[in-house]
Amino acid sequence: MKRLLIVEDKESLARMLRETVESEGLEADLARDGNEAVHKLASGQRYFAVLTDLRMPGADGIAVLRQVKESDPDCPVIVMTAFGTIENAVEAMKLGAYDFVQKPVDVDHLLLLLRRCRENRELRYENILLKDEFRQRYRLPAIVGESPRIVDVSNAIQRVAPTDSTVLLQGESGTGKELFARAIHQLSPRRDRPFVAINCAAIPETLIENELFGHEKGSFTGATGRQLGKFELADSGTIFLDEIGELGLGVQSKILRVIQERRFDRIGGASTHEVDVRIICATNRALADEVKAGRFREDLFFRINVFPVTVPPLRARREDIAALSDFFLQKFARELKKPSLRIGTEAREALRAYDWPGNIRELENCIERAAILCDNATIERRDLHLGDASTDGLRDALDLSGTLAEAAERATNVIERLKIADALARTATRSEAAEALGISLRTLAAKMKEYGIEE
Repeated sequence: MKRLLIVEDKESLARMLRETVESEGLEADLARDGNEAVHKLASGQRYFAVLTDLRMPGADGIAVLRQVKESDPDCPVIVMTAFGTIENAVEAMKLGAYDFVQKPVDVDHLLLLLRRCRENRELRYENILLKDEFRQRYRLPAIVGESPRIVDVSNAIQRVAPTDSTVLLQGESGTGKELFARAIHQLSPRRDRPFVAINCAAIPETLIENELFGHEKGSFTGATGRQLGKFELADSGTIFLDEIGELGLGVQSKILRVIQERRFDRIGGASTHEVDVRIICATNRALADEVKAGRFREDLFFRINVFPVTVPPLRARREDIAALSDFFLQKFARELKKPSLRIGTEAREALRAYDWPGNIRELENCIERAAILCDNATIERRDLHLGDASTDGLRDALDLSGTLAEAAERATNVIERLKIADALARTATRSEAAEALGISLRTLAAKMKEYGIEE
């Protein structure tokens, strides 16, 4: 997180402060008065620190401080004060300000304060699961973000990880469900045992039983030897069944037996094998609807739905886009040997405004492509190519599993979501958006609720 909010009503001073912090590789938003600052903070934009004048027209520095503490209590606030208002600055510190600087501003002292603010902020910001040293010790995956919804997910998996309860991770494709599955495993007593992942949607129905349970020699043509299945390989550890909603009813019944009895049979085998395995499942489908449609066993659904966790789509955690973008940029900058790469202001605004139908996977692909294409040290808006992805990019964004009708339905949902979000952005009211879309206001409200779209 490198973005700072500067609140100063004198334009020349505000411009000088922004140029100063940008020379240090930081980014700054300007607010011309306290009212504008309060609006920016209330909108959900996150900053590593806020630098505010104390006396301004309209809302003063105290009002800005209170808004910061309401919207982001961990964000440090540095108050600027003229000579005659030291007492007011001390009062601000009693209300939670980090420090104050006197005008005219000592630039070196200010930069020192900002470095400390950023260092303290990053200790909390880089990985929300645990302190970085603990994460590395237990090989935890890096889950980046600090939005309320992703913090809720983190808290949930920390509670369930020490148990053997079955976990069902729900969410759209590309939201990072496997990362959370791996985090649950690494936070569990099974962390030193195997973690075995299988994508149920990527394996043909005729082969999935063999992949899960293995076979004996001679059990079918081509079975020249015994093969262990994924459940057996995961014994004493964790098995992750990604996209479990894609499995046929026959295989579902066999998985149900493993959950209930901790036993399974290899294909062509005469004996039953016991297995001790923790099961984590993931799906991008509404399994309750699949049960009603007769495509998913109700008894299996109740068995795997012991501890459901919904991973939010990226559009529902926009405040994390900047941190995720920086995380991926650092990764690809190292790989491409472009250590000085940074994301420009307009590009960063475009990243935040985009709807990301392919979620984190699409963002990662976008940053990698931009890092390759940019001609200088700064990634510009034109390097992102948002909204003009190639067919391959479209394939990444869409879930093409299942039948043609099922894939088409999911594609329609993606288009509806994008069209509604675009209409809301281009109009002043919901009524105008509904009229532009050619639907009723009630239908628009229902669609917004269905897709988790917020104005």
